[in-house]
Amino acid sequence: MVNDVLEDLEAGMNGAMEALARELAKRRTGRANVAMLDGIKVDYYGTLSPLNQVAAIQVADPRLITIKPWEKGMVAAIEKVLIQSSLGLNPNSDGELIRIPIPPLTGERRKELVRDIKRLAEEAKVAVRNQRRDGNEMLKSLEKDKEISEDDLRRALTQVQEITDRFVAKVDEVVAVKEREILED
Repeated sequence: MVNDVLEDLEAGMNGAMEALARELAKRRTGRANVAMLDGIKVDYYGTLSPLNQVAAIQVADPRLITIKPWEKGMVAAIEKVLIQSSLGLNPNSDGELIRIPIPPLTGERRKELVRDIKRLAEEAKVAVRNQRRDGNEMLKSLEKDKEISEDDLRRALTQVQEITDRFVAKVDEVVAVKEREILED
């Protein structure tokens, strides 16, 4: 029973880490990255569709993303959505292909991105701690229902804290890597 609780705990914490990784991938680093466009949705015949389902997206070089819509009629709609997005991109189009130059980040923008990343890290840590709280409550209810002994409870609570510490350290590590990526030119 304790093992089931610990497995659920790890699964929940892994989910928090995956969510953090997805959010970090969307953040600009001054280099072209197709993951930046993951949250962009385009009106495709009345349905909001992810950009990667209506066009081929490629990184042409470290500072350029190209988008080739499956249908020529989508070029204007894609351009409009990119301009309106919060990414601060200026797409250029030749009627068939959309080019998105990725300008180098300014010092101020880098600091802003680092603050945003630290906020995401704190949210991930809160999610990890919430998982810890839920795991502790489950273990305490098992002990209350006499399904595990007091000693088993103490050992399990120690394991829960060790798992939590490990995941908090992972969050710090992932965020430190992303921060270095943003701050370097």
